[in-house]
Amino acid sequence: MRKLIISFLTMLLLCCAAAKNLQAQQAQPVQPLTFYYDYRVNPGKEEEFMNLVNTVGAPVRDKLMVDGVIMAWGIETPILRYPGGTTHLIWFSVENYAGVEKVLNGMEAQLAKLAAEDARAADAARARKQQPAMSTAERTREVFDVTKTRDWLTRDLVSGYGQPPAAGTLPVTRYNFVKVKPGKGSAYRSTWEKYNKPVFDKLVADGAVLAYGLAAEDVKTDGDFTHFIWIATANMAGGDKVAAAFTADRARRTEEERNAIADAFNSVLEPDMSRSIITRSRIFKVQGMK
Repeated sequence: MRKLIISFLTMLLLCCAAAKNLQAQQAQPVQPLTFYYDYRVNPGKEEEFMNLVNTVGAPVRDKLMVDGVIMAWGIETPILRYPGGTTHLIWFSVENYAGVEKVLNGMEAQLAKLAAEDARAADAARARKQQPAMSTAERTREVFDVTKTRDWLTRDLVSGYGQPPAAGTLPVTRYNFVKVKPGKGSAYRSTWEKYNKPVFDKLVADGAVLAYGLAAEDVKTDGDFTHFIWIATANMAGGDKVAAAFTADRARRTEEERNAIADAFNSVLEPDMSRSIITRSRIFKVQGMK
């Protein structure tokens, strides 16, 4: 009997532990995955690139957003250009890898459908002794250098969102890339959440920032950075509000506190590796957009 009681108590404790673990997992915030495609569009082909987007990718992403798979998607262009740099980037955000797979499968199906339509149209044109129109694949090769396309898959470790913006909003997004020293990822995140997250949360609550995130590559492919912060504002003036908020936050602290914050970040970062870009949205769609 004693063994049975002990066994029962053991099972009860295990069940309670499992229930607590499940509750803890359910309480964890969603850490969305974002898939980025970096493109180098050939000069003078920017309009045709957007035409391709609206023909090929947009219908797939719009449908998957209606289906609840995609949480948001958009197209951005950097405001600072440099030789050989990215000219356009397309991104979509989903909850998990299952969502990534659905988007990729949807794109493959769309490309196959368009290829079949192009083949039928070409056959019909040749039957009429006419020159076939360019296929989607041919247009793609003419518009951008496919060998320079770069993909990224990132995960938001920490994020904050305001109310869905009004329809037609085309945000400006700043990306701050940093390189954390080996083994210092947890220390960097805790420092960032302690000193930076409260400032961003207030900016979101005040409507100065639409959304923000602390992210990292979920599939590691690059050694130039380990983490990046993205900050979306309704316009470029939002960047002034972000800068003012951080200046005010640091100014209200004592010199000792400011030095401690600087030391906390400098001890985990490689400052010389920090980089930033600012982009303007050309298409921006999010679930619940008013």
